[in-house]
Amino acid sequence: MQFQGQILKMTSFDAQPIQYYLNLSGDLIHMNELLGKELTIKHTGFQCVNCGKNKPIYRMGFCKSCFFESPYASDTIIRPELSTAHLGVGERDLEVEKQIQLQPHTVYLAYTGDVKVGVTRSSQIPTRWIDQGATFALPIARTENRYEAGMIEVALKDHLPDKTNWRKMLQDDFEGEIDLADFQQKIKEYFPEDFQKFYSEGENVSKFDYPYEKPEKVTSFTLDKKPEFTGKLVGIKGQYLSFEGGDFINVRGHEGYVIELDVKN
Repeated sequence: MQFQGQILKMTSFDAQPIQYYLNLSGDLIHMNELLGKELTIKHTGFQCVNCGKNKPIYRMGFCKSCFFESPYASDTIIRPELSTAHLGVGERDLEVEKQIQLQPHTVYLAYTGDVKVGVTRSSQIPTRWIDQGATFALPIARTENRYEAGMIEVALKDHLPDKTNWRKMLQDDFEGEIDLADFQQKIKEYFPEDFQKFYSEGENVSKFDYPYEKPEKVTSFTLDKKPEFTGKLVGIKGQYLSFEGGDFINVRGHEGYVIELDVKN
């Protein structure tokens, strides 16, 4: 079987285990069905997720000019505390920023090899947690907009990491239970006083099961340095494809790359 197209992040469905679909130019390939098969990935070009041009990808699937111009790549995407749409102030495109920022957001704790704090649009639950490779996740605050969630995250990240350590996430083989509710109680005192009303207690902990087993070693590669790769697919976690021997590729990190994918039967 052969497929080709522009890589977008994998679509996932919360099941036992998580079901993954690779998105190549809108065609969804069920990756769970390819576990145990030999895949060849060949990088053939680029297609910016914004302008669609064959220009080198700079970050987040955008070519360099789009990354610095598109409202979908603005600073508030990475740093929600910088949001200003609730004030009627735009950064790049106020109407687009209103759509992104002026909707319910959730501040959460997640275990991804470490316990971390994060922010996501409430409509992105549980997708955001699965994309990060979280084993457990717990909402701890529900806000009306992105700015409020960002301000809570800023206060809490002085006490907890806010980034996923991808290597720890992939090397983790934790089989017990992480008491995220206990972590929540311990950090409650660090909630900003003006945002205490958004604190949410008694939420359910979500647990995720991935089609994945920890390898002996973890080595990440990119299509920039290895434009053609062949290996047996043995697992999937977060947005990473795991190949026999410990080779990993971050699918989301290759959004906008155009590839040919060959599956050996």
